[in-house]
Amino acid sequence: MLSDAELDRYARQIILPAFGGAGQAKLKGAHVAIVGAGGIGCPAITYLAAAGVGRLTIIDHDHVELSNLQRQPLFTDADIGAAKAEVAARAAGRINPHVDIVAVVARLDADNAETLLAGAGLILDGCDNFATRLAVNRAAVALETPLLSAAIGAFEGQVALYEGWRGDGPCYACLVGNDPTQEGLNCAETGVMGALAGMIGTMAALEAVRALTGWGQPLAGRLAIVDMLDRRWREVGVAKDPACPICRR
Repeated sequence: MLSDAELDRYARQIILPAFGGAGQAKLKGAHVAIVGAGGIGCPAITYLAAAGVGRLTIIDHDHVELSNLQRQPLFTDADIGAAKAEVAARAAGRINPHVDIVAVVARLDADNAETLLAGAGLILDGCDNFATRLAVNRAAVALETPLLSAAIGAFEGQVALYEGWRGDGPCYACLVGNDPTQEGLNCAETGVMGALAGMIGTMAALEAVRALTGWGQPLAGRLAIVDMLDRRWREVGVAKDPACPICRR
């Protein structure tokens, strides 16, 4: 049940015909695990908390650095040296006191991924390395939990929803392979436009709300790509790889 304060807080969402009170109730009962409280995680946490997701688990082993502040607006100079997950959790609590928020200061890897992600109804992955992303993907398939994957670099970002345990549903490894040693470029090497992180993180939050409540066209099996150097948007299908070692049946 939504309290009077919650009804007032979420009124502008509840009046949307495609969302309504039923959608808000689904959000209140939802649990999202967020992997990475960085450039993607910060805006995603902000809008998932504001939207009224009932429980957020924020997983990040890293600590705030000065170079983060250009694109991670949950943090300030006063937070430098503090654990990102804990600072982000406190900030989310200030945004919405009706949300249960858990900070996990730990490095997610292949050994602990299933334990850390168990119980979530949706996983939002905004981390910045292949090894972690592949560990998250493997756990998502094993747990049969939707995985919303978002990534940024320079002026480009992408968001996709994977449900690899389904018969025709691809997983993240179907797109990129399953080699955790493959090299990927991170923001320290390629640079990134700060507002792009906000755009992609917010888009990930919106797609998470869509997946949790069922309005509109789902992104499952689709990869949305934006190139803000020239303001180009496109969406492509991701096929299930019949030889994928993670999700093949």
